[in-house]
Amino acid sequence: MTCEFSIKTFDELTTVDVYHILKARSQVFVVEQNCPYQDMDEVDFDCLHLVAHQNEALIGYCRIIPPQFNQKRSSVNPSGPIPAIGRVLVLAEHRGYGVARQMMLEAIKYCRKKYGKKTIIISAQTYLLNFYESLGFIVEGERYLEDGIEHVIMVLPVIKKVKVKKQSSGMVSSILSFYLLSVWFISWFKPLNDKTVLHDFTVVRY
Repeated sequence: MTCEFSIKTFDELTTVDVYHILKARSQVFVVEQNCPYQDMDEVDFDCLHLVAHQNEALIGYCRIIPPQFNQKRSSVNPSGPIPAIGRVLVLAEHRGYGVARQMMLEAIKYCRKKYGKKTIIISAQTYLLNFYESLGFIVEGERYLEDGIEHVIMVLPVIKKVKVKKQSSGMVSSILSFYLLSVWFISWFKPLNDKTVLHDFTVVRY
């Protein structure tokens, strides 16, 4: 399913945006999951709100909590504040089309671009462990109950790239030149007859 994404601060949201976001969050986290809890919180004012649209209608949503406003910490990166992603949802009629994956990838990409090489933390409902693990998140700590629903902390660490030194092109050229010279030397001094054939060779790189 193709959809468009927008990311706005709270102040950039229109009253209509806020209505549809809060309606979707209440529909999924309160009504659908049969979990009466206080969804709206003061954190919303400091979050970035990512909305997945189709034909201008909200079909998915998540919020990004900037490092300076995020209270959660990780043992992977205990030295400083880190960004968090939360309130991840896709409306029921749009599930099964890959919207959640597209949306999470957009959120991760934004965090990497905005906050640099920082671990990203989430509080995941445990029935979605496989989904978040497929995005690179790893479990950190024990499972716990939040508003009667089992959760677990997961983090997406920054993978450090290991540089591999390429083989010197000069050495490869020297070996190849020596091989060609040897072939030429043998063919020059070895007497040829009708049954002697000097074959060409081909180097193939896979």
